[in-house]
Order: sequence, then C-alpha cells, then structure tokens
Amino acid sequence: MDPQILAILKVFLSILLGGIIGYERERAGHFAGIRTHIVVCLTSTFLMSAFTDFGYPQDSIVKIAAGLLTGIGFIGAGTILSHGTEVRGLTTAASVWCVAGLGIIIGLGAYLEALIVTVLTVFVLEMRFFSLVRKRI
Repeated sequence: MDPQILAILKVFLSILLGGIIGYERERAGHFAGIRTHIVVCLTSTFLMSAFTDFGYPQDSIVKIAAGLLTGIGFIGAGTILSHGTEVRGLTTAASVWCVAGLGIIIGLGAYLEALIVTVLTVFVLEMRFFSLVRKRI
C-alpha cells in the first residue's frame, strides 16, 4: 500500500478510536472528553508513525514510546482532583494514558490490536453502570 495512504488511514483510525473512548468519558460528564482523547491518540499515532517511517533505529522508537507514555502521565494527572477523602478523575486519567498507548500501537501498525483494546476499554469504562446496578439490588 502507498505509504501516504497508510499514514492517512492511521490518522483517521486514531481519530475514530480515540474519539470513541473520549466520547464515553464526555458522555459520562468527566473532565477530559472527546477532544482531549482524540488529540492524545492522534499525536501518539503521528509521532510513532513518523519515527518508524523515517527509518529510526528500533531503540530510538522504544525511547519515543517510553517518553510518550511517561509524558502523558502529566496530562492525566491534571484530570485527578481530590476533595477531602474523595478522589475524582483517576479513571479518566487512566483512559488518557490508554489512548496514548492506543496511538502508539496504531502508529506501529497493530490495527486489529488497537480495535480490540478500544472495545475492551469502552466495555471496562461502562462497567461503572453495572456497579451502580449491583449496589441497588
């Protein structure tokens, strides 16, 4: 496949999959919503794709991925708020970190894995509904 078309497909896949996870967070009324999740996933995809396509050595690509996952922790930390004994935003921070990893695997070309991770992540994020139902029974 033409490398330019592949790069465009990676970008659109990262927008779609990052947006699905971000939509769930936004729909639930959390701080980091669809735009945050899309931008994090898109940027991770772009950076990983660029470094792999330009022929950087494997150890450099691993360092880029490690830096992305470490750095995104600071953005995720901004979504965590503490009110006395209550902590809010921890799951949203984890979902932001997840879409960074999702962008990395899309950038590396693991499309099926990215789709599976997205489906499982949304399922897990929706489990809060099940825990609310269980408390009422």
